[in-house]
Amino acid sequence: MSEAAGRYRSFSAFYPFYLQEHVNPTSRRLHVVGTGLVILSLIVGIALDWRLLVLAPLLGYGFAWVGHFFFEKNRPATFRHPVYSLMGDWVMFKDICTGRISL
Repeated sequence: MSEAAGRYRSFSAFYPFYLQEHVNPTSRRLHVVGTGLVILSLIVGIALDWRLLVLAPLLGYGFAWVGHFFFEKNRPATFRHPVYSLMGDWVMFKDICTGRISL
């Protein structure tokens, strides 16, 4: 059993922890920019050149990790909870874009 599955029985149990790891506004902004660029690189990669798809994880994780290492001063949850963390990024992106969470 993975650590995430053992400590967090569901994503809904994990998400409050995920949000605690993303309290710095600059870090949240970097996550939004990175996730937005992931979406853009997927669209452009599918429409124009599949080789651009390699940019998606580099952009997403690159921006997010800068936020963690330089602004949050914590270790990205991706290292401990990869699946829940990826899910959390998309849910946080949606919550920020819909105004449920502020920047």
